[in-house]
Amino acid sequence: MEIQFLGTGAGSPSKSRNVSSLALKLLDERNEVWLFDAGEGTQHQILQTAIRPRKIAKVFITHLHGDHIFGLPGFLASRSNQGGTDPLTIYGPSGIEDFVKTSLKVSQSHLSYPLKFVLLQHPGVAFEDQTFKVTFDRLDHRITSFGFRIEEKPHPGELLIDKVRAAKIPSGPVYAALKAGETVTLPDGRIFAGHDFIGPAQPGRTVAIFGDTRMCNRALPLAAGADVLVHESTFGPDESQLAKQYYHATNVQAAALAKRAGVGRLLLNHISARYLSPGVAMLEKTARQIFPNTHVVKDFEEINIPFRSEQSEPAVTVKS
Repeated sequence: MEIQFLGTGAGSPSKSRNVSSLALKLLDERNEVWLFDAGEGTQHQILQTAIRPRKIAKVFITHLHGDHIFGLPGFLASRSNQGGTDPLTIYGPSGIEDFVKTSLKVSQSHLSYPLKFVLLQHPGVAFEDQTFKVTFDRLDHRITSFGFRIEEKPHPGELLIDKVRAAKIPSGPVYAALKAGETVTLPDGRIFAGHDFIGPAQPGRTVAIFGDTRMCNRALPLAAGADVLVHESTFGPDESQLAKQYYHATNVQAAALAKRAGVGRLLLNHISARYLSPGVAMLEKTARQIFPNTHVVKDFEEINIPFRSEQSEPAVTVKS
């Protein structure tokens, strides 16, 4: 599981940051990529990565401001032009279906794949299957803006091969049966229960991805205990009044939420073009004074999300 940031800027693109979009890469888990927001130029950003548009199976839209959706029609059309045939589902606030369908109709764009819309209204579950659950709630912005909580289901425990061998169970299909938790009877009459040879389940990982918001109580349950929280940082530490006025958050407010929620790591994005390199360093430094494991991300940066037992490994790689 990895997050690759395609756009980390706020409002308008700049020379160093495109507008909002990130890809949650679930290639090992389900051979899919999920896109969160699609600001203008998202398809151009994807061209600079190894992401294949046909692998993008779901698009989650946090809210309908232009810097989060203007790139969506172009991406959908290009996915079709590049031979995409697998279905794609778009999750988002009321109005996203009208925006997409009108854009495609006016431009006479015809897709080669089925397009499904799931309009999010009352807080709850947006998607769930055997491997993942995605819940959402409304945050506090000038228009409806959602935060998403992506929870990976636990992974079954591994077969304890040393224990199997110690029991002198011969190799073969019986190993698969034991791993599946079945009870097996050997030719010599011995009976073994699979659950006796399976290690503990591996807890899944949790990622919280927020749209634009100022501080609100509904953010806490979405972020609680997450391995990674992606949060906007439109304003700096001394701009709390401006952040409140414009329905955004400061870096230190995001850090305070991360600390309170007990997250593993805070990733700050939606950075104003007012903050150049020294300003970005300041945002990170002042946020770390509250929540040390904070990082201000940049375009194309990839963040690996390891299992908790592996979190001593490096978690950040930067595209060369």
